[in-house]
Amino acid sequence: MTENASFIYDGLIAPFSEFAFMRRALVASLALSLSAAPLGVFLTLRRMSLMGDALSHAILPGVALGYLVAGLSLSAMAIGGLLAGMFVAGFAGLISRVTPLKEDASLAAIYLIALALGVTLISRNASQIDLLHILFGSALGVDPKGLVLVAGMATISLLILAWMYRGMVLETFDPLFLITSRRQTSSRNSRRGHWESMAWHHGFLFLVVANLVAGFQTLGTLMAVGLMMVPAVSSRMWHVSLVAQLLNASLQAMLASMAGLLLSYHFDTPSGPTIIGCAGVLYFLSLVIAPGGWLPRWRQPRHKLA
Repeated sequence: MTENASFIYDGLIAPFSEFAFMRRALVASLALSLSAAPLGVFLTLRRMSLMGDALSHAILPGVALGYLVAGLSLSAMAIGGLLAGMFVAGFAGLISRVTPLKEDASLAAIYLIALALGVTLISRNASQIDLLHILFGSALGVDPKGLVLVAGMATISLLILAWMYRGMVLETFDPLFLITSRRQTSSRNSRRGHWESMAWHHGFLFLVVANLVAGFQTLGTLMAVGLMMVPAVSSRMWHVSLVAQLLNASLQAMLASMAGLLLSYHFDTPSGPTIIGCAGVLYFLSLVIAPGGWLPRWRQPRHKLA
């Protein structure tokens, strides 16, 4: 084996071929990349980018309660996080309908309260190591049960997203269509269209929460949203087509996951922040060299005024 080939093998292949924990971390991260990044694209198109961040904080009290009940049980913390995230999303929507507050404003207030409550519960009843693990995750510490949880939730999320795809696209680009497209104009049909629109909206929020819950094991409750949003924002610089954006976001998330795990292994850095850092590097590269970035726009000929 030549020196270059040996360097490539030791640097890129050996960590995954020789260590089971690296393989589990890779599979979990790739599964999240495939399921979470497309949801981030829909969040950006719906101008709900910050809602993903809010929901990632909102699941913390549920995770904390699951920890208090069953310790570091992934299933208990996942169920608690899922219930907490859906409660916060539903409660924020209810407040927006019965008060003058918009959904994003009420969600911002509730998630800050939920974050404070979750951190307080964990810090008073857990060690500093457990708190850091829940907040920032540990992709290199994913065990077989954790891998099954992440891969299972990612697979279910992808299947549900495929089933909801047409309705999601319609509700994203023309949310009033489901309400106003009824052939009959009776109030009954109008109410039915309104409930259908709400069903698509809350079904989408359920997928977001489910992926954030699946990601807290590898990236933590604070970092899970990064793999969902950063590649999604970056992909919009490359493509106009929705399908191309979905594929590009997943590809960037997978590339960032692989690079982040390798860097974390070789330089002994935290795996979750390293993965998000690699996604950030791809984002800044996109800002410069993507078709919608700075360099192609700078090179375009400027028309002179007559």
